[in-house]
Amino acid sequence: MRSKHSTNTHHVNLYFQVHQPRRLGQFSFFDIGTGRDYFDDGLNQIIMRRVAHECYLPTNLLLLKLISLYPNIRVTFSISGTALTQLERFAPAALESFRMLAATGSVEFLSETYYHSLACFISQEEFATQVSLHRDKIKQLFNVEPAVFRNTELIYSNEIGKMVYDLGFTGIFADGSDFIMGQRNPNNLYNHPQQKELTLFFRNCSLSDDIAFRFMQKNWSAWPLTPKKFTQWLESFPIDENITTIGIDYETFGEHQKRDTGIFQFLEGLIATLAKHKTLRMTTPSEAIELISPKDVVDVCQPTSWADREHDLSAWLGNEMQQDAFETLKSLGSTVLKSERPEVIATWRYLQTSDHLYYMSTKTGDDGNVHSYFSPYASPYEAFMNYMNIVSDFSSKVQRVKSTELTTSLTAA
Repeated sequence: MRSKHSTNTHHVNLYFQVHQPRRLGQFSFFDIGTGRDYFDDGLNQIIMRRVAHECYLPTNLLLLKLISLYPNIRVTFSISGTALTQLERFAPAALESFRMLAATGSVEFLSETYYHSLACFISQEEFATQVSLHRDKIKQLFNVEPAVFRNTELIYSNEIGKMVYDLGFTGIFADGSDFIMGQRNPNNLYNHPQQKELTLFFRNCSLSDDIAFRFMQKNWSAWPLTPKKFTQWLESFPIDENITTIGIDYETFGEHQKRDTGIFQFLEGLIATLAKHKTLRMTTPSEAIELISPKDVVDVCQPTSWADREHDLSAWLGNEMQQDAFETLKSLGSTVLKSERPEVIATWRYLQTSDHLYYMSTKTGDDGNVHSYFSPYASPYEAFMNYMNIVSDFSSKVQRVKSTELTTSLTAA
């Protein structure tokens, strides 16, 4: 099927992922039982303020300038709850610039799990709770209610799609890798195989990575990447391909790729070109759902993601260390939730943040280099030991809470 309103328009959905984990401090075996804090919020403050200075503030101000010039600009953000909390604490000016973008009406905010976690593999209830917490935070900060969902690291399957649909969302994002798409093209909307009202957006991996990873590679055959060249690629798509989703980390601008690479000039030129284009139209996900008819259904039985060459869960659960860490934390859930102690529950959820598992990856090659780039640890084994020391200490605290509550209950009886 073609666009409901125009057979000549090719829609472009440009969305940015904004995420900063709450990083852990160094926690040795000898720190267990000492009462030492798990989180290095001094480091978190330094990193958040640096990223806000290098990326969030200048890029947001650039978007605000462009939107004032071209009101038809549309962009999409997915901001994790852990990033929002740290923006509130450490970089309020950057948070205010996101509020200013929200006020333009040109930006759509997606929902996700508050703690950027793998909650979808813990329980449906925990997943729903974290999604609700994030929805409430977006409403509180930006006065909008997200209608479209983006799961942590674009992790998606039919089962996850059903959970998201049951929570009232109209669309969900996934990665358009060959593993998922097969002979299909990511430059269309699709439907969930059972929940036909749920629209699936598939990220165009190649074009997204051209900006996020290949922009600085001088040995790349298409280097240098210019707004004109990128726009020509979008123009070349056949008429039956009606939407291209470009999804990248927001930190690409100014943090991963520094200002002197020309990345800001590229972004400004690309958005201005799209805003003035006659047949390319920038579109938010909710607008796309209204304007474009899904082409087909896509059946995704096994979980997929946007990470690494495999586009599966191996970035977080690919080795025994990662699996042990995740299952150990997961096993504490019932006791943690029964405690009804907000500080205990919040700590358990912060420990769920997917980055902690990502740092434990033992992959080599290009994927291994990316894991190492983001990791604050000297090795995945150090990441594992540090995490498990914290989980061991936290488990002891949880058991003490349980024991205290049992004693209190017996005394009251």
